[in-house]
Amino acid sequence: MDATLARVGDRVVLGLPLGIGKPNLVANEFYRRAARDPALQLTILTALSLTRPRARSDLERRLLEPIVERVFADYPELDYVRAARSGTLPPNIEVIEFFFEPGAWLGVDSAQQNYLSANYTHVARDFLARGANVIAQLVAKRTVAGQMQLSFGSNPDVTVDLLPQIEAARTAGRDIVLIGAVHPRLPFMFGGACVDPGRLDFLIDHPRYDYELFGPPNLPLRTVDHAIAMRAGALVPDGGTLQIGIGELGDALVYSLLLRHQRNDAWRAILEALGDSDAVDAGPFRQGLYACSEMLVDQMLDLLRAGILRRHVYPSLPLMRLLAQGRIGERFDGSILEALSEAGVARHLDEATFAELRRCGVFRVDTRYRDGRIRAPAGEWIPADLGDAGARHKLAAQCLGRELQGGIVAHAAFFLGPRGFYARLREMPERELRRIDMCGVSFVNQLYGADYELRCLQRRDARFINTAMMVTLLGAAVSDTLADGRVVSGVGGQYNFVSMAHALPGARSILCLRATREKAGRISSNIVWNYGQTTVPRHLRDIVVTEYGVADLRGATDSETIARLLDIADSRFQPELLARAQAAGKIARDYRIPETRRTNTPERIAAVFAGPRRAGLCSDFPFGTDLTPVEARLANALGALAARTSTSAGRLRALLAALRQPLEPAMHEALTRMGLSRPQGWRERLARRLVVLALHESAG
Repeated sequence: MDATLARVGDRVVLGLPLGIGKPNLVANEFYRRAARDPALQLTILTALSLTRPRARSDLERRLLEPIVERVFADYPELDYVRAARSGTLPPNIEVIEFFFEPGAWLGVDSAQQNYLSANYTHVARDFLARGANVIAQLVAKRTVAGQMQLSFGSNPDVTVDLLPQIEAARTAGRDIVLIGAVHPRLPFMFGGACVDPGRLDFLIDHPRYDYELFGPPNLPLRTVDHAIAMRAGALVPDGGTLQIGIGELGDALVYSLLLRHQRNDAWRAILEALGDSDAVDAGPFRQGLYACSEMLVDQMLDLLRAGILRRHVYPSLPLMRLLAQGRIGERFDGSILEALSEAGVARHLDEATFAELRRCGVFRVDTRYRDGRIRAPAGEWIPADLGDAGARHKLAAQCLGRELQGGIVAHAAFFLGPRGFYARLREMPERELRRIDMCGVSFVNQLYGADYELRCLQRRDARFINTAMMVTLLGAAVSDTLADGRVVSGVGGQYNFVSMAHALPGARSILCLRATREKAGRISSNIVWNYGQTTVPRHLRDIVVTEYGVADLRGATDSETIARLLDIADSRFQPELLARAQAAGKIARDYRIPETRRTNTPERIAAVFAGPRRAGLCSDFPFGTDLTPVEARLANALGALAARTSTSAGRLRALLAALRQPLEPAMHEALTRMGLSRPQGWRERLARRLVVLALHESAG
């Protein structure tokens, strides 16, 4: 710390990665130095500052505290987060974030005022523009043949994009300090995440800096989530490309894809019951998928294990051209040499092209190149001339590999998930792990660059699947900000992926949302006439999915867009929405919603999934959970109770019902877990009755 301050002075602009890549202890030391010294000006540039869950009531505290201690253990909280939440940030410290933990900062004015609205791909640029002079993040370390190797692990996203810009800034005379903190539990990831140790100015490596990585448990998947995911899963073509956003709907989508692949008849039956007869032609994944996703979601490992995530892409334009044309497969013969010439490879191979083809398995690893010739393993030097039939014959006989090597099934920029996810990555055999390339967000989230054609060929038939909070009847999406300007989360990469879907041949953007939401006992439609803020403008509208159906909006007129979105809205809100559109003159006065679309109700969706749920399908936790069964039951029950008691009238009705609710023996374990098996005083007796009521009603 002293050495860093000696270099950059008393104006520190500290760049930290989002999520688990933050070196919390380093960040805390910078904060404490500045808190003690008003002459030290500290600006923290970051995103997704994660904190342990906090209870909002006594019942939540009783449920949460043991879970938090067990799951988050010794995870160190960020000092700047504590200060910002309590309104005690010193005047010489400011925190600027470009993506919030969803909903966590709605009531914090300083955070709202210092929110940086930026596409993920522009963050590196904005960090430097705001004067970043210290970059600090966690790294993973391993030793191979006595040599230390480092990886950015979970977060190459922005830092990989910053490295060349840092070098350019240093050349221009601007000092930027790069600090790495080794974390022994951070998975060592390959691809773009690997970094030369010489690129770091300081490396902190000591056992006392070991602590639990932030690992949020899986959240429950509700029936509505499964309904949306079933429909979205039918839109993913075999042999295509998959991107998945953050949250429960992304988890539910992975489950839908697994069900489609492994139990296709059951998956089709659910879709048919939902009324998606046009979508049930989708079968298992025979070619497999390739993932190009900003976030490596933990369930992608399930797709990998199931053989769904298996379409390989290669960092070679000629090879990707041949694969796209069907001229070659992963296994090949001598004809590949002639095909390479037709795919744009120069007749006379140069050393760089030879090296690229050898890395991809076209030439054997024990071949060598020198002065326009290739040395075969037996020692013969053969002209590297693909235009010479004799040379091709010798190369095919002596130097050719048998199948492509080094293929990638997933490119991603960061990851975050439960503790078990990190353990699976740490335990995965290196051969398998190398099929996942953790890289910069500039590669994953956009097409433009020197390798534009290569990215297009890799991302064939892409489906970019993300979530939204609301969608207007004209097709604009609201995903990050409330009408009054308060930010819920952030733009992140959503706009990147939507715009890429319109630029990439064969690609589609799919925005998923629940048709309704409930707050303070009031149910509202998430399909609205208009809204004060939007994340994705209406001219980029594409596909929208709710539990009630799929609306294809690409190329649709305004009136067609309105009609298609009305078809997938909750029927309780369809008349009012239609009236608003008709009053504005945006749809014909005599337009009527089709009769078949007027039964969009939660009851109908629940009826469709009643059978599958009894059969063990579409459960709340299909991928497991860090919660015990009784904790999962309590979380479900108390969540429903919290919604029911969000208004004064609701609280009164719940209290009256609780007083009449009998205690059942089956509830003893849950009451013991809550510390209410032997209540002391009237408060605990009332709390026990409320828990009993919640358990009874959730069971029903």
